[in-house]
Amino acid sequence: MLQVLSCGVVLFPGLFFTFRKLLPCAFKTWTDADVVLVSERLVSTIHAIMATIAGYIVVSSCNNVITDRHWLAMYFVMWYGVPYMAYDIYAMYMSHYYRFRVKGHEEYKAHSFRTVNAFLRREFQLVLHHIALLTLLLPVTMFFRSGLGDFFIGCLFLTELSTPFVSLGKILIQLSLQDCWAHKANGILVLLSFFMCRIALFPYMYWMYGQHYGIPLYSVPFHVPFYANLGNMCILGPQVYWFVLLCRKGYRLYKRQSKARDSITVTDNSKKDE
Repeated sequence: MLQVLSCGVVLFPGLFFTFRKLLPCAFKTWTDADVVLVSERLVSTIHAIMATIAGYIVVSSCNNVITDRHWLAMYFVMWYGVPYMAYDIYAMYMSHYYRFRVKGHEEYKAHSFRTVNAFLRREFQLVLHHIALLTLLLPVTMFFRSGLGDFFIGCLFLTELSTPFVSLGKILIQLSLQDCWAHKANGILVLLSFFMCRIALFPYMYWMYGQHYGIPLYSVPFHVPFYANLGNMCILGPQVYWFVLLCRKGYRLYKRQSKARDSITVTDNSKKDE
C-alpha cells in the first residue's frame, strides 16, 4: 500500500516545489504569493487532466454500467486521488499563508496555530470538501461497492474536466490578461464545463442506472443504496453552490466591462462634439 501511495505522494508535492523553483526565474517581479498560487494551479491542472483521461478510459470501457470492471477505477484513487487531496489541502494553506504574509499581516511572519486556524476558517468549505472526498470516496471505492459500478467511479473522475479552465482563468489574471479575449472565452468554458461535468453529470449517472434496470429516472434514487445517494448529495451540494458563485462573478465582470465600454463611448462622443 505504501508503495502504491508513493506515486501521488511524490508526484504532486514534487511538481509543486519544482514550479516554485522555476517560476521566479521566468517571472522575476512575482511575489512569493504569486509563485505559490500559480504553482498550485499548475499542479491542480495536471491532476485534473490525469483524472479526466482516467475517467474517459473507465467510462468508455464499461458497456455494462454495473458489472464491467476497469483497474483504473480503483487504482487511480489509490495512486493519485487520495494523495492529491491530501497534498492540495497543504498547497491551499501555503497559498493562503503567503497571500497574507505579502500583505504585511504581523501574525504571518511564521507558521503557527493561528495561521492554520485562520486558513481553516477562511477556506472551511473547500477543506471540508477535500476531507469528505478522502473519507467517502476511498472507502466506497475500495470496500462498499463489491466490485460493482466502475462506470460511475469513472464519471466522478470526469468532474475534474472543468478544473484546467478554472486554473487558466486565475493564471491569466495573474499575468494581467483579464481583459483579453482569451480570458472571456475561458470564462464561458468554465461555466459550460462546470455545469456539464459537475452538475448535469449526476442526473446523467442516475439516468444511466435507470436505463440499465429499465426504470424511470425519478425512481432511481429509491433503488440505489442509501450511501450512494448520500455520497452524491455530499459531492453535488457544494458544486451547485460554487456554480452559483461563478455565475455571479461572471455577471459582475460583464456589468463592469459594460460600464467601462459605455464610459469610453461617452468620452469619445464628448471629444467629437468638441
